[in-house]
Amino acid sequence: MKKLMRFLLTLALALCVCVCAAAQINANANRKEADNPSGPGDASSLSDDEIAAALKQALEVGSTKAIAMAGRFDGFLNNEAIRILLPTKLQSVGKAMRLLGEGDTVDDMEIGMNRAAERATPQAKQIFLDAISKMTIANPRHILTGGVTAGTEYFEQNCSADITTAFTPIVHNALQRGGVTKKYDHVIKTAPGGSAIANEFDLDKYVASKTLDGLFYLLGQEEIKIRTTPSAQTTPLLKEVFGSK
Repeated sequence: MKKLMRFLLTLALALCVCVCAAAQINANANRKEADNPSGPGDASSLSDDEIAAALKQALEVGSTKAIAMAGRFDGFLNNEAIRILLPTKLQSVGKAMRLLGEGDTVDDMEIGMNRAAERATPQAKQIFLDAISKMTIANPRHILTGGVTAGTEYFEQNCSADITTAFTPIVHNALQRGGVTKKYDHVIKTAPGGSAIANEFDLDKYVASKTLDGLFYLLGQEEIKIRTTPSAQTTPLLKEVFGSK
């Protein structure tokens, strides 16, 4: 009986020693990880050049998807988030046209603006990609750790003027091909009060601006996916930078 008790006591002491040793190993491992972080949420091991390249790549991937989405039939017209509405300055004129029984003309003009945006959008792809490739990103680490659309916002702030300049003639041609310019001229000439705003509103600039607003919005949504969804991190660089964010 005494031998059995001594055996059980020895076994209990051995188990206690093993448990304590395992706990110490885990504690040391945790301290090591804390001293040398490399898991998700850490970007300290990444260079500014790597981060800048990843941000540009995210914008390239996002722009390609956003333009493909908006540049198809009904891409603008059936998306409430980016649909181009009759501008404020023309709303009173539009009401007057409806009173004259020409509501269809007003509706056709609004539909035409969206169709023009859908036709012009595919040609924005190269403009966006060229602007991204030429863009210099100051303080990329700040953008990486900023808001979920920080990259899109930086791109828009720094490149939208040049993009607008290159894109507006494309929209102008799309509006003319779709007959929207003629409809607009008809509304301005025949609607009560139309002539008063003839020189105060630029149809080309309005549609170009709204089209780009829509594209930047969709680009922002794609950036959110890349930042938050592993499946959207479609390249090794995106996985390395955004997967470790």
